[in-house]
Amino acid sequence: MHDRTIVFTGGGSAGHVTPNLALISRLRQSGWGVHYIGSAEGIERGIIQEANIPFHTISSGKLRRYFDLKNLKDPFKVIKGLWDAYRVLGRIRPRVIFSKGGFVSVPVVVAGWLRRIPVIIHESDMTPGLANKLSLPFATNICVTFPETMRHVQGDKAVCTGLPIRDEVLSGKEAKGRAICDFHRQKPVLLIMGGSLGSQKINDAVRMELTRLLERFQVVHLCGKGNLDPALEGTRGYKQFEYVSQELPDLLALADVVVSRAGSTSIFEFLAMHKPMLLIPLSRQASRGDQILNAESFRSSGYSVVLQEEELSPQLLQSQLDQLYEERQVYIDRMKAHSSQDSLSQILAMINLA
Repeated sequence: MHDRTIVFTGGGSAGHVTPNLALISRLRQSGWGVHYIGSAEGIERGIIQEANIPFHTISSGKLRRYFDLKNLKDPFKVIKGLWDAYRVLGRIRPRVIFSKGGFVSVPVVVAGWLRRIPVIIHESDMTPGLANKLSLPFATNICVTFPETMRHVQGDKAVCTGLPIRDEVLSGKEAKGRAICDFHRQKPVLLIMGGSLGSQKINDAVRMELTRLLERFQVVHLCGKGNLDPALEGTRGYKQFEYVSQELPDLLALADVVVSRAGSTSIFEFLAMHKPMLLIPLSRQASRGDQILNAESFRSSGYSVVLQEEELSPQLLQSQLDQLYEERQVYIDRMKAHSSQDSLSQILAMINLA
């Protein structure tokens, strides 16, 4: 077993990958060898390979809570994924595995347990997702983001560490963001994020109300792959992107107000940067409801305004944003008062002790 080698896993959404990058950056600086296990078709492959990290693919099946014919063949994909992961771990022989969740992580966690490799799991949301629920019995430690999550984990495995924030997210430059968008300083900047795949409902509401939004704001719109509107290209004060990675820290630094889904990775990054936020969580029809709980936690802490997707309309979006912007300093002051523990250092200490 290699004393300073770690395997990361997690995928299915950017939120299952980007917190890993925060840890990977620090571990590499201190001499750790890093490998990543993910699925061939998942979003994690592109993100990890762009970061020049050795990436190993395994078979991955989705574990659905609803009836689907794919449920008949996906268990076989999961079993093959377990065999794939067992073989990859046998070659790498890491000292520890760090899992961020998503269905691809389950075979890796179980294979790690079979090979007697310590496994640390991180759960971003308030209630554990299905993949992490299945993985919990095989884990050595479970890191959680919200204190409320502790009651969902039996025994003494759980530690409330918060969410690791990438150093580069906090080091964005407002001037670079302004240059990327060709914006001026006379109007505040509104950043709209619909998640890694974009959100048709948010995109539609924004574009229907764009003329009025542009009276008050310059708008940066991250609208998701394939969701650019060619008719809006060249609109003064409006800049649309399908997806950004390296530019995101600079665009966040530029933003005065943010509209976003309520994935935990994003909202904790906004909290760390003191960005007033209007959160539109994924509805229960499109998810298990974790974003609704995340958003409610932030609303009750006074960090955000929440607009449920079922209530979303162009007019309500505009009025909520106007109010948020008028009261922005109140939200900024509350976020600055938030005692931001150093999640990175806490999790790195657990990895080094594994």
